[in-house]
Amino acid sequence: MSTAVVGEVQGIGARKREPVAGALHTIVLLVILLGAAALMYLSTSSARSAQQPNRLTFYGTTMVWEWLLTAYVLFGVRRHGTPLSEVTGAAWKDAKDFFRDLGIALAFWMVALVVLAATAKLVHFGGSQQNLKFLAPEGAAQVAAWIALSLTAGICEETIFRGYLQKQFIAWIGNAPAGLFLSALIFGVCHIYQGARAVVVITVYGALFGILTQWRKSMRPGMVTHTLHDTFSGLAVKFLPK
Repeated sequence: MSTAVVGEVQGIGARKREPVAGALHTIVLLVILLGAAALMYLSTSSARSAQQPNRLTFYGTTMVWEWLLTAYVLFGVRRHGTPLSEVTGAAWKDAKDFFRDLGIALAFWMVALVVLAATAKLVHFGGSQQNLKFLAPEGAAQVAAWIALSLTAGICEETIFRGYLQKQFIAWIGNAPAGLFLSALIFGVCHIYQGARAVVVITVYGALFGILTQWRKSMRPGMVTHTLHDTFSGLAVKFLPK
């Protein structure tokens, strides 16, 4: 299976890929993403020191922000004449489709956790518990909002980074591994609020998502994994022992 995945990532670079949106639209998106990452990095410093951070407000504003970014992406894709399914992935046709992608997502998640653990050890990253403790949910209302936030991240971030940016970069550069890595790097930098070492780990995670997307030619398994990972990471930070 690994040979097939590597072959897919390398081989797709040889096929002509068309941009999914205009260049200016992508440049504006990158400015917005990196600017927001810088603001997030600065704002979380004060949030960490707050005795009672307003998590529900943070969850809500983050969800609105991610859906607005996704709407901007879809607007640019539609204006360019590209089918929206190119960046969102085709809908599941039946239950068999869903459970197949669910199985792939779970298997991918297990493999990814091993890779991420090895990467974290290499860069001496202690994990997200201390970095994300101030964001982790407390109480039923916050847990429900956290799950909604995780679902939003799974859908929106996979659409933005793998469905849109990865395909744009592959089309521009003409090389699938390079386009995949560049998208993963931006994905990692957008999580700078978790710390510099976390950026390295999340960049690797983004690259794994990119490989999965290239192999499956769909964002759906990645969306499932992303949602599950974010959901359980937040709950684990709060409820599991250190």
